[in-house]
Amino acid sequence: MKMEIMGELRRVPVTLFIFLGLLFWKSYGELKLCYPRNYNFGSFVCVCNSTYCDTVPNIEKLDIGRYVVIVTDKRNFRLSNCTGSFKKSKIEDASPMSINYNKTFQKIIGFGGAFTDATGINVVSLPKKAQEKLLQSYFSPLGIEYNIGRVPIASCDFSTRIYSYDDAVNDTKLMQFDLAEEDLNYKIPLIKKAQKMSKRKVLLFGSPWSAPAWMKTNNNMTGMGMLKGKPGGAYYNAWALYFVKFLEEYKHFNITFWGLTAQNEPVDGLIYKFPFQAMGWTPQLQRDFIIKDLGPLLHSYGYGNLKLMIFDDQRTFLVNWVKTVLNNTLARTFVSGIGVHWYEDIDLTLSFLDKTHELFPNHFILGTEACAASYPWEQPKVALGSWKRAESYSKDIIQDLNHWVTGWTDWNMALDLEGGPNWAKNFVDSAIIVNKTAGEFYKQPMYYIMAHFSKYILPDSVRIEITNIPKSLDVVGFLRPDKATVVVIVNRQDQSVKYTIRDPHLGQIVGNADQHSIQTLIWWNK
Repeated sequence: MKMEIMGELRRVPVTLFIFLGLLFWKSYGELKLCYPRNYNFGSFVCVCNSTYCDTVPNIEKLDIGRYVVIVTDKRNFRLSNCTGSFKKSKIEDASPMSINYNKTFQKIIGFGGAFTDATGINVVSLPKKAQEKLLQSYFSPLGIEYNIGRVPIASCDFSTRIYSYDDAVNDTKLMQFDLAEEDLNYKIPLIKKAQKMSKRKVLLFGSPWSAPAWMKTNNNMTGMGMLKGKPGGAYYNAWALYFVKFLEEYKHFNITFWGLTAQNEPVDGLIYKFPFQAMGWTPQLQRDFIIKDLGPLLHSYGYGNLKLMIFDDQRTFLVNWVKTVLNNTLARTFVSGIGVHWYEDIDLTLSFLDKTHELFPNHFILGTEACAASYPWEQPKVALGSWKRAESYSKDIIQDLNHWVTGWTDWNMALDLEGGPNWAKNFVDSAIIVNKTAGEFYKQPMYYIMAHFSKYILPDSVRIEITNIPKSLDVVGFLRPDKATVVVIVNRQDQSVKYTIRDPHLGQIVGNADQHSIQTLIWWNK
């Protein structure tokens, strides 16, 4: 395979170097390294095909007093990893970042992406061995080990056509309900392969974009429209049954779901001429639908333990929506969590996450959708090697995690060079881009950003307090179930930043976060 090599990129492992003149580092493990290619978008992609694909380091338990650092940066490295030792001697830094194991926060559910039709179409467009390598890159121990998979219920914009599971008008008993060819050819086969290669339990949650057109006030799966009638009525009950039928059909293929969201972006269907599949809800309607229709029906069919999530939209509207639904005692018993999307995330709305947790601490908050280049002015839609987009991921993930969010779900796991397919031409970017003509796929910087979280922050890890974080760095820390401490540090600045981390049991790590880099540090103190 012929590869283009960037002038400053290295394909050899970093075997020895001095870190701040203080630490002695060495290579950690044998890996298949990135084959880089530069498309002049700030950084580089790693190229994979049927015969070669880079792998992700699996970190074994270290001796007490040792730590490992995994580094990805704009210029050189993709998950390069080295070890160092804690320092017991007094250090000059008067205000080190300090780990406080006594103050803990939320437990992590996990990280993942969506099994959209577009994802499936792109994966199966590759040669068989390349398909396997792409799925391994996400779900196997050779990859970043996603443990969350979002599954659109019927079609969304990242389909090649508009379809539902029952287009028989007024079939309120859903006698004609049937899965689509997209489920049989793309979603189900990929889910089963992902589950088979994963050593972690892959938690699936379904999300609907629209009911069949005949159930809606506008008789269309797109545009501004809601369900006909009122909660408790024939159409609302039919829509609840639609969820159950979906779960039952997938169960026939030995696929069970961990959760559901009640509606993808419920505000979209209240927008005039909304351009793709949507269905409008107010928080009052969503509450009443859950109380009268969806909640009871899920329980009656044996899905009472399913994690039902409300909202699944931008956090601008979060607090009022959640209060309206969860202030109702019965709704609160049916609902387990709250889904949030990233598209209107600004620093000013971070407090909305805190407020939501404060009001309803027993209901988890999960990031359920995110992607780069969703706005019309973000061009090109696919920017191969964009570091700017990677940093937008890292910033949002760390901010979310530091404000009670329990995980983060990327949108499409694989798109083509145009950012699709998408029947509505709502093209966006993706962590992996497929070039079916060349029979290869490209791992974007966004993929490696996701790796620093999904690979090393294990499910059921608990966030711990870190004090004295420098304003120039984004930092978050966790204690894993295996008693490892994990700290992720991101430097989005144009200059390097020195730092010190103090563990009360072990001493200090003295380090350097290079400009435009992300580091994951891991150590054990037991």
